[in-house]
Amino acid sequence: MRFLATILLLAGVAIYAQDAPKKGGGQVPHKNLKILKDDDIRPMMGAFRVALGQQCTFCHVQGDFADDSNPKKEIARKMIKMVNDDNAIFPDGKVHITCYTCHRGKNIPEMVPPPAAPAGQ
Repeated sequence: MRFLATILLLAGVAIYAQDAPKKGGGQVPHKNLKILKDDDIRPMMGAFRVALGQQCTFCHVQGDFADDSNPKKEIARKMIKMVNDDNAIFPDGKVHITCYTCHRGKNIPEMVPPPAAPAGQ
């Protein structure tokens, strides 16, 4: 099940990234980037939407994505740093942890596992 969820998340990010403007296409650089790189924005934001089950304005101010007045944006930055730090522990350099690992489509992760299915089902 975990493998299937990872595949679905990565497929969504790949599809979303195909629509991203290409380098040198007159794209204006994003403003107020503190953790992510300009090229990472579109795929990362698409992954956030899937992982948290929210729209962009959950963390961003409508019409001014560079604005930091929504406190959820700073929480997101801390979460990005946490995931990056956790993935840096693995020596193979691969991504082992994503936002979806904990959030599973919810903005607040479940803290206990779902109840076990009755025996025989």
